[in-house]
Amino acid sequence: MDPIPPIVWPRHVSGFDPAAQPTIAVPRLPELSPSSLQLPFIRKAFSQPVSWQVEPVFTNYFDLDTSGHSDITPAAVCIPLLERPDGLRVLFTRRSANLYSHAGQICFPGGRIEPSDADYMQAALRETWEEVGVEPRFIELIGSQPSFLTSTRYTMKPVIGVLRPGYTLTPDHSEVAEIFDVPLTSLLSPALHRLHEIRPEDGLPRHFFSVSWGDYFIWGATAALIRNLYHYLAAAEAAGISE
Repeated sequence: MDPIPPIVWPRHVSGFDPAAQPTIAVPRLPELSPSSLQLPFIRKAFSQPVSWQVEPVFTNYFDLDTSGHSDITPAAVCIPLLERPDGLRVLFTRRSANLYSHAGQICFPGGRIEPSDADYMQAALRETWEEVGVEPRFIELIGSQPSFLTSTRYTMKPVIGVLRPGYTLTPDHSEVAEIFDVPLTSLLSPALHRLHEIRPEDGLPRHFFSVSWGDYFIWGATAALIRNLYHYLAAAEAAGISE
């Protein structure tokens, strides 16, 4: 069984402002080519094996064997891609301020995998329907990424979905305060990725990525999944995969 990183970040920190945390340097990475940010390339990249490495900062947090750890909850999220005339965009939600966990944070639609779910894909589709009102028939799943262990002890399994025409957005306001979308070109530009370092009272350093777009500050596990998607598509591009 793989070692599970300890909890080093409290669930609630009064007055904590993630955007105000100091940043540290990360290696400069190349931008993806415009064609690699288009749907034909992304479909092809997820249709065949790609040799790649997850984000090095979080190597110990991806695809862990969590069997035997009853304190860890399996979860799934959908990374919804929207086709627009000016390029692909990604749909996000901002969580309601009254939620116990991650209140007010920006995230992908998703949640825990329930016993009634056949697998993580069905869980991601169900949660997307419940949270933003997009029925599963309007989502084409084209791939998945490694699961990520969050500081709140969830293993977050991301699936990539393309929204088909005809869907409607109907947020569940008990969970979702806002739905918005961001250009994929902005999300996957490594020049916009920031790595932050904080030191809680116990002295153990903790790191998280962030991506800013306008007034939106995307950070934590969601930003880690974005960073990982960049690495995957960059590896597919380097391997010579073409649309």
